[in-house]
Amino acid sequence: MKDSRHRRTGQNRLLRLLDGLERQSRADSVIDLVSRGVRALPLGAGRDLLHGKWLGHPVHPLMVQVPLGSWMSAAVLDLRPGRSREAGLLIGVGLAAAAPATLAGAVDWAELHCPQQRVGLVHALANTAAVGLYAASLVCRATDRTRAGRGFAFLGLTAAATGGMLGGHLAYRQASGANHAEEVPHVVSPGWHRIGAVAEFPAGQAVRRTVDNVPVLVVRESGGTLHALADRCSHLAGPLSEGTIADGCVRCPWHGSVFRLSDGWNVRGPATAPQPAFDTRIVDGHVEVRLHEPVHANHGRQTPQAVPQGLEGHGGD
Repeated sequence: MKDSRHRRTGQNRLLRLLDGLERQSRADSVIDLVSRGVRALPLGAGRDLLHGKWLGHPVHPLMVQVPLGSWMSAAVLDLRPGRSREAGLLIGVGLAAAAPATLAGAVDWAELHCPQQRVGLVHALANTAAVGLYAASLVCRATDRTRAGRGFAFLGLTAAATGGMLGGHLAYRQASGANHAEEVPHVVSPGWHRIGAVAEFPAGQAVRRTVDNVPVLVVRESGGTLHALADRCSHLAGPLSEGTIADGCVRCPWHGSVFRLSDGWNVRGPATAPQPAFDTRIVDGHVEVRLHEPVHANHGRQTPQAVPQGLEGHGGD
């Protein structure tokens, strides 16, 4: 019955396997232990470096290109007689590059949702197997067991390809490294939107409103200045309106990303993308917001009208 249902829906066996892996909870205790250990590593500012905050998106996919490219090139050389030494050199380069790539991946993985971590754990195991097989290949080559070295290398490439497939599932189907606030500029209509009376926004407190069905975080400072950001965290869509407000910033309650209220800049990761920010103003005792969009980046959208003098709350730079 199940097989016939899957045939009707067109879902293949691989997707069924991956969907089942996302729901498999047997290793959750191990995942919890390892992720807590990774989060406890004393990395300091290096943590945001490994997340890719400086790059604007996760750095792990970029770093894995070196070992994968080296190992693929080694496989091509292994298909030609007498090139084992050059292939071994490439395998060594790949092994050296795998260490920092693994650390970057682990730092990202520790801040994911549980279904994503379940797939990520198998992704890590496949890549660990690839590293072990390539290390064995290097040892065999160094001891003049060339044929065995090539065999281990091709097995390692198979394991790395499996890990890459799982990494693609994480990135593209589970959106583990995607900007979860990217759609905001595409769904919020241009112009000002009234979201409530000033009295509905107590000073220093996070208030959640919606604009065109998009949740918006609104914070009014004690001096009256208003700030508004897209409410769903760009990291994994956590509700910023349930987070902590301090020092002109909001901290996501899910994974601790910190954003500046004045312009949405991601002060601290794991978020690698800033939050969409809104201009604010008060008209007739009511708060109005407008998605902030620089004039040079309208992409065909209407240019926002100037804010009347004395009505603006804050405007992004």
